[in-house]
Amino acid sequence: MSGTPTSQVWNLPNILTMLRIALVPFFAWFLLADAGEHGLWRWAALAVFAVAMYTDKLDGDIARARGLITDFGKIADPIADKLLTGAAFVILSVLGEIPWWATLIILVREWGITLLRLVVIRYGVIPASSGGKIKTVLQTVVLFLYLLPFTAQWTWLGVAAFVLLLATVAVTLVTGLQYVFLSARLIRGGSRA
Repeated sequence: MSGTPTSQVWNLPNILTMLRIALVPFFAWFLLADAGEHGLWRWAALAVFAVAMYTDKLDGDIARARGLITDFGKIADPIADKLLTGAAFVILSVLGEIPWWATLIILVREWGITLLRLVVIRYGVIPASSGGKIKTVLQTVVLFLYLLPFTAQWTWLGVAAFVLLLATVAVTLVTGLQYVFLSARLIRGGSRA
C-alpha cells in the first residue's frame, strides 16, 4: 500500500510541500535584502533554504512510510523544489556569484521537464528517478555552498563550489535527457493502448 498513490491532497507530506512553496518568497527577500554583503540577511536566507530543503526530505520520508504518496505530491513536490532552487540560482546570478550560463542551462532543463511532465500526464505520472534525486541533492549542496556567507572569502571553498557547479550542470543535463526518453516511451505505450 505504501507505493500506491492515494487521492487525498490534505495530508502531512503535501502540507510540507505547500510550506516549502510558501517559504520561497521569504528566502528570495532575505537573499535580495543582503545584496551580496554576506551578512545577517544572508544567514537568514541560508536558514530558510535549509529548512525548506529539509521539508523536501521529510515529506518524501513520511509519504513513503505512511503510504501517503499522491499524484498531487508527485507533481507539486518537484515544482516546489524548482521554485526554491530556481529562485536561488537566479538571485545568485543577479548578484554575480553564479554564472548566468549555468543558471540558464539548469532553469531550461528544470522547467522544460516540468512542462514535459504536464504534457504527458494523460499517459501517466513520471515520478522522480534516482538520477533526478541525485541531481536535486547536487543542486542543493552547490546552492548551500554558494549561500554560505564565508564562501566568497575562502578561495578553496569558492573553487570547490564552482567545480561542484560544473558537475551539477552535467548531471542536470543527463537526467533531463533520461526524462525525455521516459516520456517518449510513456507516450508510445499510451498511444498503443
